[in-house]
Amino acid sequence: SALPEKKMIFKGLPANKEDMNKLMLIPLIRCPLPGGSALITFEEAEVAQRIIEMKEHTVELSCGQLEELDQCRVKVQAVPMDILLPSALEIRLTQSSRSILVSDLPSLSISKEALLDKLELFFSKTKNGGSEVESRSFLEDSQQVVLTFTRDGVAEPLIERGHIQVPIGKGKYKIKISPYMSGDISNLQLQPSRCPRTVLLLGIPDAMSVESMRDALEIHFQKASRGGGEVDALAYVPAGRTGVAVFVEDTA
Repeated sequence: SALPEKKMIFKGLPANKEDMNKLMLIPLIRCPLPGGSALITFEEAEVAQRIIEMKEHTVELSCGQLEELDQCRVKVQAVPMDILLPSALEIRLTQSSRSILVSDLPSLSISKEALLDKLELFFSKTKNGGSEVESRSFLEDSQQVVLTFTRDGVAEPLIERGHIQVPIGKGKYKIKISPYMSGDISNLQLQPSRCPRTVLLLGIPDAMSVESMRDALEIHFQKASRGGGEVDALAYVPAGRTGVAVFVEDTA
């Protein structure tokens, strides 16, 4: 009863009761990419492995009417893409002694900043059980507000009340007060994992525009005669720049 209410729809039950207390992690790994590199993801893992085993690839570029054909070719290195995935995670939850979580807020035609001002004004008064407010903010992607007081001993009596009537504009609204829990990672273990369908290409010179180089790489590596296959995605970072690749769970 001390937690914020949230409407949920249950569409099924776990296969095993033991799974109900397990935390499921969905990978969302951000990895820096150096300049002069590209990530290419194939539809088939066998193609990626074949490209890696070949190591060096000569990619032909479309350079117009140059007489020296060697100037229209670049050599790139293909290496596996290894990332670190969490294998074990422990989170320590602690209840803040000076903060409260305010939920069940009304939907009003005022800005979030104006609503925060109303809440701070109300909870800063001792007659309402509050005290001087140190900070206030909305939780990210949530309609819940965290209020932090300047001193201890204020949050607990408010949490025990559970609900409180707050005047906002011309009306009074019943809002819920809950403890504010913060989580700290106490133990995180990582293990290396190789992306089965993705290849990292290195040593790409800044010889063409980004779009032209991306097209040239995709054309080359989708040809079966060069060991390639159907390309699912390709990202290219020109020399002199840096990029960030985001890896998600492979559902292919």
